[in-house]
Amino acid sequence: MPTLTWLGKQEAIKQAATVPYRLLEHDPALSHGEKDTANMLIQGDNLEALKALLPYYAGQVKCIYIDPPYNTRNAFEHYDDNLEHSAWLSLMYPRLELLRELLAEDGSIWISIDDDECHYLKAICDEVFGRRNFVASVVWQKRTSPDNRLRLGDAHDTILTYCKDAQKNKSQFNQLPVSSSRSKDFKNLDNDPRGPWASTDFTGMTGHATDEQYFTITTPGGKKYSPPPGRCWALAELTFQRLLEENRVWFGKSGNARPRLKRFLSELGGINAWTWWTNKEVGHNQEAKKEIIAVFGPESPFDTPKPERLIQRIITLATQPGDLVLDSFLGSGTTAAVAHKMGRRYIGIELGEHAVTHCVPRLQKVIEGEQGGISGEVNWNGGGGFRFYRLGEPVFDETGRIHPQVRFRTLASHIWFAETGTPLPEKADSPLLGIHGESACYLLFNGILGDKSVNGGNVLTRPLLAQLPPHEGPRIIYGEACRLSQKSLKDLNITFRQIPYDVKAR
Repeated sequence: MPTLTWLGKQEAIKQAATVPYRLLEHDPALSHGEKDTANMLIQGDNLEALKALLPYYAGQVKCIYIDPPYNTRNAFEHYDDNLEHSAWLSLMYPRLELLRELLAEDGSIWISIDDDECHYLKAICDEVFGRRNFVASVVWQKRTSPDNRLRLGDAHDTILTYCKDAQKNKSQFNQLPVSSSRSKDFKNLDNDPRGPWASTDFTGMTGHATDEQYFTITTPGGKKYSPPPGRCWALAELTFQRLLEENRVWFGKSGNARPRLKRFLSELGGINAWTWWTNKEVGHNQEAKKEIIAVFGPESPFDTPKPERLIQRIITLATQPGDLVLDSFLGSGTTAAVAHKMGRRYIGIELGEHAVTHCVPRLQKVIEGEQGGISGEVNWNGGGGFRFYRLGEPVFDETGRIHPQVRFRTLASHIWFAETGTPLPEKADSPLLGIHGESACYLLFNGILGDKSVNGGNVLTRPLLAQLPPHEGPRIIYGEACRLSQKSLKDLNITFRQIPYDVKAR
C-alpha cells in the first residue's frame, strides 16, 4: 500500500511508544453530579492523556469522534490552527495510533476535517487503521448559502469514517429513526388496515439479474408491463405473485400504472444513512454558534463549533445506550454534552484552560437540565454526572523507578496492561490481578497483603507465597525482591518480575 512521507515522520511513528504513562488526578471541586459516574473530563495534552487511558480503556471505546485543528492558516483563540503541514501530520499520527488502541473491535472513528488536510489525513488513516477498514467520507453541508466573498467557496466538511474491523462491522451501523418530515411521505391511499405506506420502485439493475426477473405483469385494469429497457424487475416472478396476494403492490389510483411496492410505515424500523448530510438534517455552522452563545453568552464564542444534531447523528449510527464515546479534541464540549443527553458514557480531553472555563460549565448545565440543542428531541431533563481529571506525574520517574505518588491500583492497571495488552478487568484490591490465558498475574506492592508498613509485603518469600490466592497453572509475580531460588521458582511454575526493572515503563 502506498504511504505518505513527510519531514519528521519517523519521529512521529515512534512518539506514541515513547510518551510516558501518567497518573490521572481527580479534582472533586470541578467534578459535578453523581459521584460514582464513569464519565470523565480530562484537562491536559491529549497525547499524554490517551496514553494514560490505555491501561484502563484499551479496546473498550465504541465510538471516537474528533474535530482536530484544520490547519487552515487562520488564527483561532482557543488553539493554534496555523501549524506547518509536516508538523500537523506529525501531530496527528501518534494520536491516531493511540486512538486505534483504545477503539473496540466493533468500534468506529469519525474525524471532521476540511479540504486543506483531508486527503493527507486519509492517507495516514489508511496507514494507521488499514485501508480495508475505511468505511466512507461523509459530506456535511456546513453552510446555508455561498460565501459572497469567494467565487468558489467551500460548502462542506468531510467526516472520514473507519472501523476497527470494517469486514466484520461496517454493516452493523444502526439505522436512523424515521423523522417526522419523512413520515409525512407515508399515506394510506387504499385504506390498507396496516396503515400508511409509501410506494417504491419495483425495477432493478441488470448486472446480477436472473431469468426469473424478466416477466410480464398485467395490471388490474388489464395493461401489460415488461421491465423498462436496460432494467429488470427487482424480484422474481414467484415472489411478486406472493406480494400481489398480500396487497403489497400498488398500480396507481387508476389500477393501470407501472407496479410499485408498498412499504408500510408500521414495518419500517428505521432508514439507512448515506454519505450526504444536509444542513437541514444535522445542522450547520450558524446553528452551532447559536447553541454556543446560548450556553456561554455572546462573548468569545468558539469559531468552529459543531451542531449538536451532527454529533447526535454520529452517535446514533455508531453506538447503543451505555456505550463509551471518546473525543480527544473536545473543544467547547459538544460531543460530551450530546453523549450525556443520549445516555452514553463518555471521555472528553481538552488541553487549554477552556476545559475549565467552557467544558465544565457546559456539562454542569447539561446535568442541571439545559434545554438547548437536542434536549427537546431526546426528552432530556437533566441528571448524571462527570468526574474532572488533570494529568499528574508519570508512573515512572526520570530514573525509571516507580513514582512515589503511585498507588497499588494505578500500578496494577499499568502492569496488567503491559503484561496482557488489555485493561484490568476487575477492581484492584487483591495481589491476584487476574488470570490471562493459563497464567495468573500477581502484584506485591504498597501493603496490599495488609502489612502495617505501607511498603511491606513487597518481597516474595515462602511464607508470603502461602498467603497469595492460589492458582494451579503458571504464575507471574511482580515484587521488589525474591528470596526463592531459580530452581524453586521453576519447580513452583513461577515467573518473578522485579519492580521497577522488569516493569515496562513505556
